[in-house]
Parts: sequence; C-alpha cells; structure tokens
Amino acid sequence: MNRILKNLFSGWFQLSRWFPSDRMKAIRDAIAEGERGHAGELCFAVEARYSPFALMAGIHTRGRAEQVFSALRIWDTAENSGVLVYLQLAERRVEIIADRGIAAKVPQACWDALCADFAEAMRHGEPDRAVLDCLSRINALLTQHFPASADNPKELPDEPVIL
Repeated sequence: MNRILKNLFSGWFQLSRWFPSDRMKAIRDAIAEGERGHAGELCFAVEARYSPFALMAGIHTRGRAEQVFSALRIWDTAENSGVLVYLQLAERRVEIIADRGIAAKVPQACWDALCADFAEAMRHGEPDRAVLDCLSRINALLTQHFPASADNPKELPDEPVIL
C-alpha cells in the first residue's frame, strides 16, 4: 500500500521541479563530455512514477530498468558498452544496468555501490547533483576499462530520456 501511495501522490510533480530543462541540458552535456574519453555509451532515464496497474502487476525497479534498457536499445552498441542509469522518482529508486561488454570488466559490486551512493545522495541533496556525480563516476570507470579509440562513434543519443 505504501508503494501505491508514493506513486500516486509523490512522483508526478517532482519531475519538472527536480529536472527542469536547464538541468536536463547539464546532464546531456555531462554525458557527451564523458563519452569523449571512453568507448562506452551512457543513457540517463527518469520516470516520475508507476501506474497503479503496473504496481498491482508487481513491477519493481530492476525489472523496469531492464525493460527500459531493452526498449531504448542500449544493448545495441558495437562493443556491448551501453550503460543505463535509471531513476524512479516516486520511490527514489536507482538502477544501473551495464551491458555484457562492460559487465565482463566491471564487477556488479561496483555498480551496486554506485546505486547506493546515488540513492543516498538523492535523499540528502540536489537530485541533479546526484545524477551528475554518478555520471562522473561512471565516466571514470569507463575511461579506465573502455578507453576511447581514434574512431569513437556516437552510437546512442546523449539526451536524457523522460519516461
């Protein structure tokens, strides 16, 4: 019942307040700048809330993030180097999904720690700062494990996705 109430009453108004267009542009620019230094492809997706029907069907953040990863075709990169940062505002839940090329080099514990830090920053600070800090850390990981080559194609858009 708590999840239903959160999704009915707390998510819908937060999106425009926490992520107005200027903050979304800053997120887009951070993704573009970071991707210059590595062969990975980042995507930030934010969803204000789940519908009551989705909640009754048993939707959970990880499963939804996997759906978004697939729907946005983040898996469709030449080196399997896509990363989704998924934020669900109503429940303040975060998931990071790394494609198999990255998962082979960066352990899941690292992604779990990033999610935990991101969620904690969301609870206590500015949401856009939490996103930018998380993206910066992901960019550093990808630069270490997937450095950019001379031919560094742009495979996914940098624009944040609002679901």
